[in-house]
Amino acid sequence: MPNARSRFAVRTFAVFALFTLLAGQFWRNLLGWWGFGAVAAFVLIGAVVFLVRLKPDWSWRRFPKSLIAFLAVAVLSIAWSFYPGASAIGVTLQLATTVSALFVALCLTWTEFVRTFSLALRWVLGLSLFFELIVAVFVRQPVLPFFVEYDLQKIPDAFYWSLGKLFSGGPIEGIVANRNILGFIALLGVIVFAVQLAAGTVRRGWGMAWLILAIGMLALTRSATVTIAALVVALVLLFALWARQVGPQGRRGVYLTASASVIVFVAVLAIFFSRILNLLGKSDDLTGRFDIWRSVTDLAVQRPVFGWGWVSYWAPWVEPFAHLAERKGVVYLQAHNAWLDVWLQLGIVGVLVFAALVVSTLWRSWFLAVDRPRVGVADTQPYSASSLLPLLLMAALLAQSMTESRILIEYGWVVLVVLAVVTKRAQGRTVPMP
Repeated sequence: MPNARSRFAVRTFAVFALFTLLAGQFWRNLLGWWGFGAVAAFVLIGAVVFLVRLKPDWSWRRFPKSLIAFLAVAVLSIAWSFYPGASAIGVTLQLATTVSALFVALCLTWTEFVRTFSLALRWVLGLSLFFELIVAVFVRQPVLPFFVEYDLQKIPDAFYWSLGKLFSGGPIEGIVANRNILGFIALLGVIVFAVQLAAGTVRRGWGMAWLILAIGMLALTRSATVTIAALVVALVLLFALWARQVGPQGRRGVYLTASASVIVFVAVLAIFFSRILNLLGKSDDLTGRFDIWRSVTDLAVQRPVFGWGWVSYWAPWVEPFAHLAERKGVVYLQAHNAWLDVWLQLGIVGVLVFAALVVSTLWRSWFLAVDRPRVGVADTQPYSASSLLPLLLMAALLAQSMTESRILIEYGWVVLVVLAVVTKRAQGRTVPMP
């Protein structure tokens, strides 16, 4: 196979894999769990095949050890797990998702990753808008997932694929069947599309069109948590640009101002918490999150050091997850806080290892964004818009991790692993990011 055709196949498969990881609920609602399992197996097998055939260049020295440590703790947790069977399934799925992430990180160049990720985001957002149009224009009533029957007098709104509220101003759920997930995917789209426009790697007209669409979709989801995440990303961008402007010698003021801003932000949030939530259309308990956090904390303190065992997305068929987080007839299968989720499942040990993975990736992303690339003794190379992308994506993931556990599963875990691997590899390269 000619090299050009081979790279086209790799990029095409990467787009499909990233789309599946972003919109797993789309396949589950459309094809049922067995159909989704077939799609997920195809992605995993394809990732393994490409990793074996392409034999990507990598070195142990330039591989994030904290990632290996976290996965090792998750695997070892099967030994002390309260639910070893569910833990074995959860660890297997975590490793499978990691393999898909390593395919993206090792088999694609940075330029190819940005392009394929952008295409996957466009597919999700475009299909979501088309789906909502179909529901609003032709169906004109809420739509349930296929292959699912609910024996309930009143079906909770969370069970619907779409509530069909596009023409009433939302919130909309899109093909992913959840406004918070769709809103966060739209935020990722805003970040990626804006960086592509700044870097000049897309046609300006098309780039602006997709950026406007992503902003519109974000607004239509009316997600309070994603709105706060967007504000965090904007602040991080401002501080990164400021750090670029003043250079390494003048960054003390940047760091002091950033620290003060965090303190002020937390204080304002604490003082005006109820008003801010009402302004964003949220209840005072963050749509039941306080009750979920309380239940998870009460359970976590029973096994504080090593946790109950890794299971990733909660398994509803085993205790203590069957009724751990139930609200208005809906059983939630995550802690709605990634750090609480890690503490519950892997204890303090897991939190420390996970923090090492996140903080080290954020650290590398920051200096990759604010330092000029060095190809010699002189520090004169121009900044790259593309080098801002890891930092902004990490900021979005971290902000979301306070109210969602998505950073631990599917697209969240994949993006985290990709950024951990890419930023670690970038440390040892003299060639700047394109």
